Amino acid sequence: MLSRQGTALSEGTTRWGEHDGDQTDLADRQALRRVSGLSTELEDVTEVEYRQLRLEKVVLAAVWTTGTATDAENSIRELAALAETAGSQILDGVMQRRTSPDPGTYLGQGKAEELRVIVEETGADTVVCDGELSPSQRRGLEDKVKVKVIDRTALILDIFAQHAKSKEGKAQVELAQYEYLLPRLRGWGESMSRQAGGQVGAGNGMGSRGPGETKIELDRRRIRTKMAKLRREITAMKTSRVTMRDSRRRNAVPAVAIAGYTNAGKSSLLNRLTGAGVLVENALFATLDPTIRRAMTPDGREFTLADTVGFVRSLPTQLIEAFRSTLEEVSDSDLLLHVVDGSHPDPEGQISAVRAVLAELKGDVPKEIVVINKIDAADPEVINRIVLREPRVIAVSARSGEGIDKLLDLIQEELPRPDVEIDVLVPYDRGDLVSKIHERGEVLTSEHVEQGTRINARVNAGLAHLLASYRVGTPVA
Repeated sequence: MLSRQGTALSEGTTRWGEHDGDQTDLADRQALRRVSGLSTELEDVTEVEYRQLRLEKVVLAAVWTTGTATDAENSIRELAALAETAGSQILDGVMQRRTSPDPGTYLGQGKAEELRVIVEETGADTVVCDGELSPSQRRGLEDKVKVKVIDRTALILDIFAQHAKSKEGKAQVELAQYEYLLPRLRGWGESMSRQAGGQVGAGNGMGSRGPGETKIELDRRRIRTKMAKLRREITAMKTSRVTMRDSRRRNAVPAVAIAGYTNAGKSSLLNRLTGAGVLVENALFATLDPTIRRAMTPDGREFTLADTVGFVRSLPTQLIEAFRSTLEEVSDSDLLLHVVDGSHPDPEGQISAVRAVLAELKGDVPKEIVVINKIDAADPEVINRIVLREPRVIAVSARSGEGIDKLLDLIQEELPRPDVEIDVLVPYDRGDLVSKIHERGEVLTSEHVEQGTRINARVNAGLAHLLASYRVGTPVA
């Protein structure tokens, strides 16, 4: 299946334009990538600790329970793209049609045995399952295949851990990892003091009863303490963002948020609209930390544009909770640009997945514009199908710039407009006020007279109060 259709990452390379900037962050990230075939094994290990660093070799496993065969193929291709983004080499994959995953090993007995044979033949060291495994399923499948088994959630958390750069982003990922790890701690080995009683316990009798699995309880307590500390830190970091957001509200600067499926081209669109120069890469979850930049509508009004973390099908609950403070940029905005990859095999599925995540956020979802990106590589029939389905939609190409002017016109039309009409005469020595009227209001007429600049405009209530003493007809103090 994967060899026939490839993955979302292998079908094309990253394409940059002048608006994407120097991309220095990308060079730093690629400098740390592991290289397949590069051996770091030491011949003389007498004085140096022996280590073997290599690219993980992965076999994929999926259970198809609902939907069509196309949906199942798209899901496992997306899993392959996630594994490639994490730095793995995909060797093979298996899929099983079942009404529900097996409670013991995720796959049925026969398919688990087939997976074990594939792992042995390919020399794989990791199995990645397209679903969230319970601790017992993971343990049961590992016992069958004899190699490490991880699930989709652990894979996404690993990608986030690699790509997080800011202090807040790292804290959010660490919190999500702890929440995932807590119910999956395993208490095995001689370091545990298991309970035993009566005449059991390998022939030991009375006096052999231990205090229980004290080490695992201690590990859980430490994790809960660390999680509480991380939540306090994230709350404290949120204060600065709330302060900046409140400042924009006081100045009545409209806010526009960019949201969408991962790898849909959100960062490319932000670069095209603002010249932000944020990292652009043909990879899932390439950018995690929110970026806010200023932009201008065609009529000169100022607004902010915020890029948010990308979404994916079955986004882990831990990540939604950890990144809730970041995703509040969406609910607190005046307008949402929902970016969709028009060249994806299932763009409608992407739209549904993003809206499912947004529905879990607190607050109302703002007015939405569906932005179909990558139309230079998309099927025109797919674009027409989405256009007919969505009430507010526009097709663009962030790479070539096609449709960007129409998008700005649509943003200008949909942004809330100032509601207080003023007629003021501003002295020439108060050019700062004239600048604020142009930036935050909608100028209807402007005329230079002997006493200053006479402006008829619509502004917000705060700016109208600031200009009250300059209204035409106001007595001079």
